[in-house]
This record gives sequence, structure tokens and C-alpha cells, in this order.
Amino acid sequence: MDYIFVDSKDNVEIIGLVEDYNLVELYIDDKEKEKQVGNIYRGRVENVLPGMEAAFIDIGEGKNAYLYIKQALPKGMEKDKKVNIGELIKKGDEIIVQVLKEPSKNKGAKVTTHITLPGRYVILTPYSNKISLSRKIVNTDEIERLKGIGKSIIKHGYGMIFRTKAAGIKRELLEEEYNLLIDMFKKIERERNFLPCPKLIYKEIDLSHQIIRDVYSEKVNKIILNDREKYESILSFQGVMFPKLDEKIHYDKDFNIFYHREIMEGIKTALNRKVFLKSGGYIVIDETEALTAIDVNTGKFIGDNSLEDTVVKTNLEACEEIARQIRLRDITGIIIIDFIDMKDNKDVSMVLERLEECLSSDRNKANIIGITKLGLVELTRKKTRNSLTSSFIKECSNCNGSGRILYRGIDN
Repeated sequence: MDYIFVDSKDNVEIIGLVEDYNLVELYIDDKEKEKQVGNIYRGRVENVLPGMEAAFIDIGEGKNAYLYIKQALPKGMEKDKKVNIGELIKKGDEIIVQVLKEPSKNKGAKVTTHITLPGRYVILTPYSNKISLSRKIVNTDEIERLKGIGKSIIKHGYGMIFRTKAAGIKRELLEEEYNLLIDMFKKIERERNFLPCPKLIYKEIDLSHQIIRDVYSEKVNKIILNDREKYESILSFQGVMFPKLDEKIHYDKDFNIFYHREIMEGIKTALNRKVFLKSGGYIVIDETEALTAIDVNTGKFIGDNSLEDTVVKTNLEACEEIARQIRLRDITGIIIIDFIDMKDNKDVSMVLERLEECLSSDRNKANIIGITKLGLVELTRKKTRNSLTSSFIKECSNCNGSGRILYRGIDN
């Protein structure tokens, strides 16, 4: 059974998605720590660094946000044209920016001047006139249908991206949402010159609304909430864009994730360095500042036939768990997987195909780059939020997060 849950308590919301009785997505929304991704600000340029091709922007949220030159190029400017960021913006300028990535311990938020507004089926791209589609829409006829709809409804040169859920949706509904997003953008544009600086001028809907907006589908059997106000707020989504929502949404004031085995087992697994496979093998996940390394081991699995057969079976099983853990832990950036060495190229191809298949269900799909000369599989996955471990795990004050302490007397 597939269901979404929102467990609200003590000003914190834990939002998750369970598929086939396995926890596959989990998010923490601490109301005391405001999320910034998707927010639009009127900011002031504090510093321009030509050597880094970046600028730092005061958006009024503590740490200055950083803006790379690619995210500052105006509409219509050729991206391959050599431009110095100092030619685009100057210290003291007031500009409108949108947060792409949450701030981390060492960095402020990453921002862009290329504003986008997401809906359930359409993402408005007002600074581009292109009509694009989600890469997960692969049916040729559907691609042509959506492109045709896009060309017929586009106005003011505001482009759009059709999301995966747009497949099969009627033209009228897509046009209605597109027009609603245009109205929202025009309101932002009207306010850009009449507010103090820095200032928040558009706030993205809260995390639980975002998850339900993006995840809700016919496959979801129910949505469980234990907060009456949140229940009524989500229920207001009811309509043509969220059919049968009232039949699937359930208010249960006694719902608690601690009483649901599949949820608690999923959380426990997501916070462990070592994750065991059903066969007896296991994977080890180490997150570092530069990248995430995943190692696959046969463990107690000895197989029935040959060593090569044992290795391939372990690697194939590991693909499914690796894909689930990447999605559940929200691991992003560079990901390196060290599968157990395989001699036959056919086996290597089979494992890579299986990995790609398992990753395909991820909304934030990881891209398989290839295999290095050392046999390591390289992936990348777009970062928007900080990983799950940053919400649940604090750095040890004794070892400073290294997992090791100095021998007695060394630190004197």
C-alpha cells in the first residue's frame, strides 16, 4: 500500500512517503527553521567577485546568498558568450532572486535571477520562451501533444516546463494552471520596486503542501494527518487538479510514526552507516563534504553456484537498496558506488541497467555518468535540500564528526 503521512508535533512536521510498505521519502520541517528553497527575495548585492564569477547577495536571512554568473545571465543572452559578472551586476544593486539550494553550515543559500514558479502540472519559466518537458515523459505521441498545447497557450513570451504528471492531462486544465502561474508572477513583478530591501516577496508553500502537490497520484491510497488545521488546509487542494482527494485524506489525531513499524524501520536504516541486504550482503554509505561513497559487500552471502554468480546477485540486489537509500536520505551531489568487481562486461552492463531502472522512480532522478578506470560508478543528483542526516544527526563534540578520537596525551 502507498500512502503519504504528515506527523505534526511540537512545531515540527515529519512528512514521508511509503510505497509497498517501505519508507522511500522522508522530510523534516522544523517551523522554527524557515525553509528558503523556492522563496523569492528582493536582495542587495553586497560584493562582486570576478575571480570566482560570483556575487554575494543580502536577502535578509543571515548568511549572504551566492549567485553564480550562469544564474545571473539575462534572458536572451548567449550562454557561451564570455561575460564578466561585473558587467551584469554592481555592488549596491537591488535585484530579484530565487533560492535554489538551502544554506548549509559553511555556505549561504544558492540563488538565481531565473525565476520559476511550479504548479502541479506546469512550471512557469517567465525569463525563457522555451516549451520543455520532463525527461520522464517518453511517449512520442504525448510529447508532440504537449508541445502542441504549449505552443497554443503560451503568452507574453513566458515559457513553461510540463512536469511528469502533465502526461494525459487535458489542455483546459494545463492552460488554467499556466494562467494562474502567470498571474502570480505578475504580482511579484508589481511588487519588485515598492518594497524595502532586502525583503521576502514570495514564499513557497510549506513542505507538506509541496510533497503532496508533487507526489499525490492515483497510486497513493491515502494521506494521513494528525493536525486538524493542516488537514483542512490540504483538503482545500480538492478540485480538478486533485481528484478524489476528499476520499483519500484522513484525519487521525492519534497517528504517531513511532507506532508504525515500516516507518520506524525505514528511519533506523536511513541513519545507519551499514545497510544489510536480504541475501546477507550489505552496503556501506559514507557522506562527506565533497561526495558520498557507497561500498557493496557480499557479507554472509555465499551463493549457490560460482563466485561470479554470487557477486552479480549481490550487486543486483544492492542496486535496489542503493536507489532507495539515495532517495530516502536525499543524498545529492557526487555519488560514487564501488560495486563488487565483475569480470564479464555483460554482467557489468546488466548491473548498470538494473541501477538505472531502480533510480527511475526517484522524482529527483540521479544521472549515471559512467564507470571510472578503477571500476567505480559515478552518479550525480541535484541538490535542493540538505540531506536527511543533517536533520537527525549532530556532530560529535569529542571527535568533531570524524568518528575517531586522538590517543591520550596527543591533544594536550
